[in-house]
Amino acid sequence: MHFKEIITAIKERREAFQITQEDLSKRSGVGLRTLKQLESGKGNPTLTTVQKIGDALGLELVFQVKDMTK
Repeated sequence: MHFKEIITAIKERREAFQITQEDLSKRSGVGLRTLKQLESGKGNPTLTTVQKIGDALGLELVFQVKDMTK
């Protein structure tokens, strides 16, 4: 899954649960400004930040490392 797809999944899940960005910020411990940037495609979050948001939304995020030398 590409980063854009992860962000789309987070936003769709938040909206499906009718959770505001403010509420998600409080639940996840991620700053509101960071969430807004992330959802607008302008942010550059750490994996830890994305994991906190996913945990708050009940999403299981699996990161895959691919060896590009093969």
